[in-house]
Amino acid sequence: MRNFLAKKVLDLKPSGIRKFFDIASEIEGCISLGVGEPDFDTPWHIREEGIYSLERGKTHYTSNAGLKDLRIEICNYLKRKNNLDYKWDSDVLVTVGGSEAIDIALRAMIEDGDEVIITTPCYVSYEPCAIMAGAKVKTIPLKNENEFRLTAKELEEAITPKSKILLMNFPNNPTGAIMERKDLEEIAKVVIEHDLVVISDEIYSELTYFGNHVSIAEIPGMKERTILINGFSKSYAMTGWRLGFAVGPSEIIRQMIKIHQFCIMCAPITSQHAAVEALRNGDSDVTYMREAYDERRRYLLYRFKEMGLPCFTPKGAFYVFPDIRKFGMSSEEFAIKLLKEQKVVVVPGSAFGESGEGFIRISYAYSIDDLKKALARVEEFIKTLKWFLRTWNVKF
Repeated sequence: MRNFLAKKVLDLKPSGIRKFFDIASEIEGCISLGVGEPDFDTPWHIREEGIYSLERGKTHYTSNAGLKDLRIEICNYLKRKNNLDYKWDSDVLVTVGGSEAIDIALRAMIEDGDEVIITTPCYVSYEPCAIMAGAKVKTIPLKNENEFRLTAKELEEAITPKSKILLMNFPNNPTGAIMERKDLEEIAKVVIEHDLVVISDEIYSELTYFGNHVSIAEIPGMKERTILINGFSKSYAMTGWRLGFAVGPSEIIRQMIKIHQFCIMCAPITSQHAAVEALRNGDSDVTYMREAYDERRRYLLYRFKEMGLPCFTPKGAFYVFPDIRKFGMSSEEFAIKLLKEQKVVVVPGSAFGESGEGFIRISYAYSIDDLKKALARVEEFIKTLKWFLRTWNVKF
C-alpha cells in the first residue's frame, strides 16, 4: 500500500508532542503541564447561546464564509481591539479552528517551489501545512537572548528570490514571546521592500500581559498584505467548539473561501452562534481568565528563580520556555527523565523545531494548585540533577 501514498506525506515527521504524550499515557499518576488548552470551561452565557440555538432549530448549513452576524462581530472586534477596518461581506472567513485558516491560506497562495519563511520555535503544524501546500520551507531560528523576537536583520538574511510568505505567531507558542510595535515596524519595512505576504497567527492576542497586543496588520502598508488568523479556543476557552477566522485582502479571502467550500462547506453553526455571544458579551470573561493566567505565569517565574532554572520572561500566551541546556542532556531526554522519575509531563522544545532544542515548554493553563504540586516535583528532579553533576564535577 505504500506505493499509493504521497511521498510528501510519508516524509512528514509525526508530531513531537503526540509522540511524547503516547509515552506519558502509559504512566499512572502523572501531572501534565503539556497541553495548551485552557482549564476553564467555556463561560456559561456562551454555552447557553449554543444550546439555545439548537433549541431554536438552528441546525442547518450557513453560508460558506460563515454567519453574517458573526462576520460583522469579528469586524467589530478587530475595530475595537486593533483599530482595523474590514468588510464583513468580503474580507472575513469563518473556519474550523485557526488551524484550518492557516492551511487554506497557504494552499490559496502557494505554487510548487515557492518559499515560506517560518519563525521557529513554532506551532507544530506550520511546516507540515506549508509542505503539503507545495512550498519549500525556510526557517528562522529565534534566539533566547533576543527574547525569541524576530529581527529585521534575521528576516532580511532569510529572504531569497523565491520567498513569498512570512508565517509568524505572536504571542508565540511555545515561547510566550511577543512583538512590540517598534519590532513590527522594522519587520514591515523588509516585508514591503521584498513584496512578501504575511500570515499572522494571532490566536493568543488576548493573552498579552504587558500592554495591548499589536497586530502587524496595524502597521502602515501591511493590512493589504496580511492574512490575520485568530479564533476562539484560547481567548474564550472554546477549544472543542473548533472555530477560528481569517481576515485579509478580499482577493485572497475569496480564494480561501473556494477551498473551504469544497473541503469543509461551513464551520459548525452551533459554534458560530456561541461565538457571536462571545464577541458581543465576553470581554469580562477574557479579562478574568487573562488575570488568572498572569498570576500563574508570575508564580512559575518565581519558582524557576528559586530553583536556579533560567527562563526569559514571557509576555504573552500561556507558556514558559525554560532553558535546560546546563544539565547536559537533550530536551527530549530531560522531559522523559522528568516524566519517569517525577511523573510530570512537559514538552521537549525540540518538538517545535531544531531551535527549540535545549528548552522545554510548560503550559500554565492549569490550576494554581496543580502547578504548585508539579513544580514541587520539578524542583526535586532538578536537585537530583544538580547533585549528580556536582558528584561528577560537571560544571553547570
